[in-house]
Amino acid sequence: MRVEDVFKLGPLPTQTLTISQGSAKPLMLVVPSVQGDYPVLLFLHGYLLVNSFYTQLLQHIASHGYITIAPQMYTVAGANASGEIDDAVAITEWLRAELSEHLPENVQPDFKKVAIAGHSRGGKVAFGVALGRSTIPPSLPFAALLGIDPVDGTVPLILTQKDHSLSVNIPTLVIGSGLGPVKRNPLFPPCAPAGMNHVEFFRECCTPAYHFVAVEYGHMDFLDDKTGGVRGTTSYCMCKNGTEREPMRRFGGGIIVAFLNAWLKKEAEVLDELLANPSLIPIKVDTPECHLLQSVVV
Repeated sequence: MRVEDVFKLGPLPTQTLTISQGSAKPLMLVVPSVQGDYPVLLFLHGYLLVNSFYTQLLQHIASHGYITIAPQMYTVAGANASGEIDDAVAITEWLRAELSEHLPENVQPDFKKVAIAGHSRGGKVAFGVALGRSTIPPSLPFAALLGIDPVDGTVPLILTQKDHSLSVNIPTLVIGSGLGPVKRNPLFPPCAPAGMNHVEFFRECCTPAYHFVAVEYGHMDFLDDKTGGVRGTTSYCMCKNGTEREPMRRFGGGIIVAFLNAWLKKEAEVLDELLANPSLIPIKVDTPECHLLQSVVV
């Protein structure tokens, strides 16, 4: 695969499915339509957002050969995210038992290659699951962890303010937004405040971990071009955002695909090339970082 290919839709057609009954939470699935066994990505939405707001991002990922699952974690939520960590684990129970029955014919999940990801508060929850903060252990072993502009600051706190203290023991990708820590206006705090955003998550990650930051884009720029309803409208006005969402979403999808290909499919050439030559990334980014040799701090 060429480096530029990860930033484009992949070769596989996809379809979007919804499951509203039987699972622990309502689910949106974006899956390849072509026969095969595919790795699985469980994707957790951001605070007070809707899973369908990530349809275009998940289509990008699925078209490169991944079964993507986005649960609707709640309608209304308070400050405590402990229940969401338990809910995410309950979803993994359902996936192992029932997912195959809801997929297109001859499309099967590879449960030896399962990753968990989350945006914003969903990123914090994904870290919580990977760190074993649930009341019951996940039934699926996770092979990779992804924080998409993750934000902490609510119960249970994930960040410790210590280098390399988040011992998840699996490869980790942290994607950040350069405008996340910037206030949109004096009335609202920044959506990804300094000290509890992607910078701190990456600092606390153990090896191997990767950090890519889009300089000129904001916290909500991973979402679909059009997000309707009250929540969708709010996503445009609460955070400092870039001029448009498509470039940021294409960047995020490409980095996610490169990372998953490296660690779930053992195809590391593109990720290595992006680390060595970030000018190949189609938007302006900070110099990518990686932890490859650091030891765990207890």
